[in-house]
Amino acid sequence: MLEKDLEKMGLDEKESKVYLALLELGEANIQQIAKKSGVKRTTVYDILESLKYKGLISSITKRKKSHFSAEDPRTLEEKLDERKSTLKRIMPELLSIANALDKKPKIRFFEGIEGIKEVYKDTLKYPSSELLAWVSDEAVTVFDKEFLTGYYLPIRIENKIWVRAIGTESAEMQNYKNLDERSLRKTKIISADRFPIEVEINLYGKNKIAIMSFSEKIGLIIESQKIFTTLKSIFEMNWDSIA
Repeated sequence: MLEKDLEKMGLDEKESKVYLALLELGEANIQQIAKKSGVKRTTVYDILESLKYKGLISSITKRKKSHFSAEDPRTLEEKLDERKSTLKRIMPELLSIANALDKKPKIRFFEGIEGIKEVYKDTLKYPSSELLAWVSDEAVTVFDKEFLTGYYLPIRIENKIWVRAIGTESAEMQNYKNLDERSLRKTKIISADRFPIEVEINLYGKNKIAIMSFSEKIGLIIESQKIFTTLKSIFEMNWDSIA
């Protein structure tokens, strides 16, 4: 039990065994430590050096032989306090590095029908929010309807995710629009000839963009505040210009 607890404090299994053996022995040579700890003599040398480096044991030479003893167990607490103090001191710098990384755009790539489904599922992670979408005609004609109507739509409704969608004129898109009221959605339709939409683009969360190309069977999730803000501005401009 003590060995496992010491491992949680940063010692490995063999270091824990050797340290506990020395605590019990008081002072001992290599042979005694190996016998008491159950660790091979050839390995004990390296472990003792590691424990000395960590300040947990000390050594003296008697009659040309090295003898070792464990430091006061309270040293472990002192070392832990030192680590806490060091971590507290460097935390602001660590956080600044992490924040800088968070601001960098992240891109995830998905392949195949199942990959596109994973992209759709990611948009469901933000309940009580609004999703903005340029809807490809292929989304309502060739993609897995059972997934969209039997899985995705019910969860989106349950999560109260409202949609504003822009799609291109077709019979299928008109049917899509006719189901708006029961689908927590409002759809506007534009000319397919003048403004073709060949991929679906979803804007969701606070900084996420999902792009799905159904015929090519690929999907992307981009996390970028700047790209999100720019595309949202373009969407709102499109939305306001459609009668």
